[in-house]
Amino acid sequence: MRAHAMVLCLAMLGMLAGCGQPTPYQPAVDGYGYSEQQIEDNRYRVSFAGNDLTPAETVQNNLLYRAAELTLDRGYDYFTVVDRSLDRSTAYWGTGDTHLGSGYLTRRGDFVGGLGFTTYSARPIDSYTAYADVVMFEGEKPAGDVNAYDARSVLRRLGPTIEAAPGVARRTLEQPSAQQQQPQQ
Repeated sequence: MRAHAMVLCLAMLGMLAGCGQPTPYQPAVDGYGYSEQQIEDNRYRVSFAGNDLTPAETVQNNLLYRAAELTLDRGYDYFTVVDRSLDRSTAYWGTGDTHLGSGYLTRRGDFVGGLGFTTYSARPIDSYTAYADVVMFEGEKPAGDVNAYDARSVLRRLGPTIEAAPGVARRTLEQPSAQQQQPQQ
């Protein structure tokens, strides 16, 4: 029975080893990455969910980067954040071991006699999801609005810190917006 538990434990560790990277900048895959929902013509709810290896600051930066991309893709110049939140989810990863004193196991697996005790240790694992409602505008960002972000400036400043997943194209400042790319009728 102990050999079966060891094999199961090794299999679990192998699965975890495959998840050894922070969530990259990407459309949501298995719940991790960015997503957006259009609320009105110029209003979106944007989110970025990171795994347990993605720091809160990275999650927030990726969200702002996505908001800036959307702003330019929709033909706008700046956006304001009208509502924002950062949710932390905590799970616990633990190990346990049972030590048995003298005694015996019945055919059903019940322990009879002796002394038995279990040790268990767990560590918290935090993951973060950032949400923001953003409203997009044309023209120059208002100088006094601390909740307003110039989309080009966000791309320029945060771009070097954004680690995109393989095959995921990030918007560059040289690209025309999605609206400008459409043929005129």
